[in-house]
Amino acid sequence: MKALKQLTIVLMLAVFAVVSITGTAIAAKTIKMHHLNKDDPFDNPTGAMATVFKSLVEAGTNGSVMVQTFPSGQLGKDNDALQQVKAGVIQAGIHSVGGFASIYPLIGILDIPFAFPNISKTYEVFDGPFGAKLAADINKKTGLHVLGFGDSGGFFHLTNSKRPIHTPADMAGIKIRTMGLDTHKAIITAMGGQPAAISWSEVYTALQTGVADGQMNPIPIIAFAKFQEVQKYLTLSGHIFAPYVWTMNADFWNSLTDSEKDVVSYAAQSAIVAGRGMGRVIEASDRGLTELSKTMKVNTLTPAEKEEFKRVAVPVVKKLIVEKFGAEGEEMLKAFLDAVK
Repeated sequence: MKALKQLTIVLMLAVFAVVSITGTAIAAKTIKMHHLNKDDPFDNPTGAMATVFKSLVEAGTNGSVMVQTFPSGQLGKDNDALQQVKAGVIQAGIHSVGGFASIYPLIGILDIPFAFPNISKTYEVFDGPFGAKLAADINKKTGLHVLGFGDSGGFFHLTNSKRPIHTPADMAGIKIRTMGLDTHKAIITAMGGQPAAISWSEVYTALQTGVADGQMNPIPIIAFAKFQEVQKYLTLSGHIFAPYVWTMNADFWNSLTDSEKDVVSYAAQSAIVAGRGMGRVIEASDRGLTELSKTMKVNTLTPAEKEEFKRVAVPVVKKLIVEKFGAEGEEMLKAFLDAVK
């Protein structure tokens, strides 16, 4: 009787182990995903993207693929996370162009000032043939699979603590924080300012202490970063659009079944649409420009003022791209500008 009881216990433990292993096998594929902002779908575009993606992937695959998000740069800066995606330590990441340039410098060809006439044109360009061409080139040069190009919050605008900006002359002596991109630095220099490359995690403190006088970002980012607490002037310049680059480890992508790939691709595209929508909602609501205007002096560049900035900045950036990337950069730049047209 005692032996039978012991055998029953052993069998129960074995069944439990089999069930555990089977359950693990069913949900064996986990996408660990990095992004730099809060995991709040109503706070910022990447929060919306991550939330929608997780929901659609897990439901669409009946749990055979799970998503675990690592928000607010928990895994390090973008360039650190990119290396983790490449190595397969994590499976995906939503990256700023500043971080992405560490493994794909050619992303700088997107930084032609005032290239886009409106925000909807950016979606056409990155969802169309040019976006596919760029994704293929990224895959070829980095080995990363591109899930798509997200909206970081809209067009970039200028803030500073010194004075209103209407002309390049107004930028004189103002230190503007930029990403580490040479193109971004060149834009600020050409427009009359002094670029200061500072990592994202240090921007608020840099503005607070005067290490930098200003910065450039879309309205939703300015708002959720609370830059209005340390900046007095907001100039709606809309001078560049810098997409998020959403990547996945290629080996992990190839490990998915065709059905799972369909779900992941659909979920990513839907998430990108959600991120774009949330960017527009934040921008237009009392959480965006309305809130910022309560404590900041806001001015919009007139068409004539934009044209003056464009006149001094565009030739400088085009020259830099050709000098830095040669014929390849010139060809990709032409493809980009043709797509915008």
